[in-house]
Amino acid sequence: MGDVVSSHLDEGRREVITARTRDVMKEFSDVYEQQYAVALFNSVRYEIEGGGGTQSQLLHRKDPLAGRSIFSGSLFQYLEENRKWRNRFVSVPNSYTISLYESKTAHERGLHSRGIINCAGYKVLTSIEEYMELINTSLPGIKAKVGSNPFIKCATEFPLILWHPYARHHYFCVMTEKEQKKWHAVLQDCVRHSNNGLSEDSTIQTPAFTDSVRLQRQAKGHYGTWDMMCGAPPQILANLVMETLHPELRSVIAPRLRGKMQQRQRHWMLISDALYKQVLSQTTGQYEALVEACEAQTAPLDARLRTDMDQIIASKEHVSSKMRALVLPKAEQLLQTNVQPYISSILEALMEPTSRGFSEVRDVFFRELVEVSKKSLNGGGKDVLGDQMERLSMLAFHPVKMQSSYEKVEQLNLEGLQQRFDVANPSVFVSRTQILMREQMDNAVYTFEQLLNQSMETQGEEDMCKTMQRCQDRVLKKYDHDSSTVRKKFFREALLQIIIPYMLKQLSPSYSPELPRFKELIFEDLARFLLVENMFEEVVLQCVSKDIMMAVKEAAVQRRHNLYRDSIILTNSDPNLHLLGETPQVDWATKFGGDEPEVSVDGGVSEGGGSGSRRRQVVSMIQLDGVPVPFESCLEVPGVDLIPEEDTEEDTEESDGVEEDRGEDEEDLGPLEEPKSPDSVTEIRDLINPVVKLAPPVSEESQSNMANGTEPTTGTVICEDGVQEDVTHVTTMVDHVPRKSLRDKSSTQTMVQQLIRSKKQEADEEHQDQAAIKDAIEEIEIAVQEEDSERIAEVSAAESDHESSPAPPLASDSSSHNNSGFQSPTDVGPDEAEPQPITNGLDGEDKVIDPVEVEVVLP
Repeated sequence: MGDVVSSHLDEGRREVITARTRDVMKEFSDVYEQQYAVALFNSVRYEIEGGGGTQSQLLHRKDPLAGRSIFSGSLFQYLEENRKWRNRFVSVPNSYTISLYESKTAHERGLHSRGIINCAGYKVLTSIEEYMELINTSLPGIKAKVGSNPFIKCATEFPLILWHPYARHHYFCVMTEKEQKKWHAVLQDCVRHSNNGLSEDSTIQTPAFTDSVRLQRQAKGHYGTWDMMCGAPPQILANLVMETLHPELRSVIAPRLRGKMQQRQRHWMLISDALYKQVLSQTTGQYEALVEACEAQTAPLDARLRTDMDQIIASKEHVSSKMRALVLPKAEQLLQTNVQPYISSILEALMEPTSRGFSEVRDVFFRELVEVSKKSLNGGGKDVLGDQMERLSMLAFHPVKMQSSYEKVEQLNLEGLQQRFDVANPSVFVSRTQILMREQMDNAVYTFEQLLNQSMETQGEEDMCKTMQRCQDRVLKKYDHDSSTVRKKFFREALLQIIIPYMLKQLSPSYSPELPRFKELIFEDLARFLLVENMFEEVVLQCVSKDIMMAVKEAAVQRRHNLYRDSIILTNSDPNLHLLGETPQVDWATKFGGDEPEVSVDGGVSEGGGSGSRRRQVVSMIQLDGVPVPFESCLEVPGVDLIPEEDTEEDTEESDGVEEDRGEDEEDLGPLEEPKSPDSVTEIRDLINPVVKLAPPVSEESQSNMANGTEPTTGTVICEDGVQEDVTHVTTMVDHVPRKSLRDKSSTQTMVQQLIRSKKQEADEEHQDQAAIKDAIEEIEIAVQEEDSERIAEVSAAESDHESSPAPPLASDSSSHNNSGFQSPTDVGPDEAEPQPITNGLDGEDKVIDPVEVEVVLP
């Protein structure tokens, strides 16, 4: 595979890539230096003048994930190098990166990971079909055949795939659907957090960066939202370079790729990943140098701004008034005809799923509080309360519990508005909403913790139910207020992100040539802080903001989707509560002696409620039903390594030439058996951990000392086929047979005695019947010798009369009794003769014959 990359990305082409990246970064640097000074001016002005806005009612904690890890567990990973599925231990720290380890032991010992995945820009897929739809569009000139096989054969029925438009794809799979859902939620949370790489606390760098990227894309005609505006600044800049470089190289390299369609797709993914890594390394270094240079100028610029702030503001107002007189007439006309009719429909499309998501957050929070109250009241005590509160404190960062809330927002649909307003993908608004939902959930949980802790310190631990109820009611009211405030702000920002690019796209061709003459109105020493491009956008923004504010305010007045009016909420309505925000966060495990397992910084699991050097895990690990020990060793998945990937000779040579995990120090597992059904989850599980069931005899003395359970052991066992197998674990299953009471014993003895007496009676009756039949047969023989045909007929009649009395009913009449053709001894009545077998003594010997099979032949 390396030869494929090096052959298509030779030194000459890599130099071209470096030059293109340098040119894009040079253009960005020029814009960023200008926007950095403007952002610094806005920040200092906001600091001097002060900002209004509604104050939050809920408390906010600064570092909620301090000393925490998100998740860890084992799954199978597909290795592109040797096309094998390997078992990996995955750890997700509080940075939301994915670390892959050889085993859990390697993670606990602090060994180097096999790889670290930054999930920014990725998309989590749960089916091969969905993945193939995206892969088939990677090479536009190549069309996949209907029903063509993918180049990845998943080891189980539950895949998890991380797809990226430029970077390398990652393939995982798990054993059960339950695991897949949990891992899917965890991976989506990693993507969601990694995409939100721009810090909101940075009031200078973040606005300067976002405005620079937006202006640079607008200069190339790309208005509207951008779905690759995700990750840290170097990643966003790499996406900016790849936006134009990637399709150009694809058009040049794709026709030169050889092999089947799947082979060319795989080769192009490797080339694209190598290209992205080269661009990302270059943008990272150049952006760090750019930021360092701008920060070096911050101090002198800040001093100058504070000295000339009044003059700068007056100059800006003068130029803005001139610009408004020129731009507003056409802007207002465009707004009335092409924008105002759609504002209400856009707002409704945003409010519906967003409000459902925030409502679901409230319901999840309420249910968790009810669960805490129930477990604390039902004989819990301090230990249970501490454990429950420790779990509750991380509710906002539990991806599985928050998944139902996130799914509500994912129903956001702007179809019909995307083409008109150039909205590339609603995922930008979905991700932003989900981040806000998580913040509000954490604020609500943190406020409840502080209120409950304060109440317990002042009132004690008596009547805990009423105390928790009062705290719950206070927090829910504050959540309703903050939820309304956050949603209204989000609606205004989303409407601006949708409408402003459309307005600029329509107005820029007419007014861009007029902007340079406004520069003459700005003093040269103030021109660094006042850019006419930014002032033009502010004029358009002010024109649109009035209608947007009215639309959101009208929705709040009508109480649509539980929105509140700003006037009905008093600012700082609970001043004593905000004093609690200055107190340290409550460590419930230490306060009440909780025994929640913790994960140390180096990965070790410890007990206790310490902090600092220990990390507690937010999401519990997955334990498969029926598997006593999690998969920890790095083993190959049996039956998958022999799946043919391609039918080409090139693939055969590559698969034969590649050795599995050259750098890995593992024991030789021996030859694997021929796989029978690689898609069978049960078969793979049995092959990984074979189970042999035995039922040894146990003496009565040792029965009392045995109990159910699993314990490790060493030894061997010989199976039925003579093969000797090693034993690592023994699971004991004791079947207890209840003893019968004395009453049951006596009743059983009585039944046995009755059965013996009935058998004796049957034997006596049988002898009597045999004697009577024998006498009748002798009389028939004498009558046949002495009498003529008339006497024979009489004998026949007498014989038939004799047989009709003791003989049982014929087979044709047996249905009148039961379906089987006979009666059991328990069905015989006291006045009903039991049918007995007939003896045939014509040949001098008595033979017992079934009455149904008796046949009388008359001469």
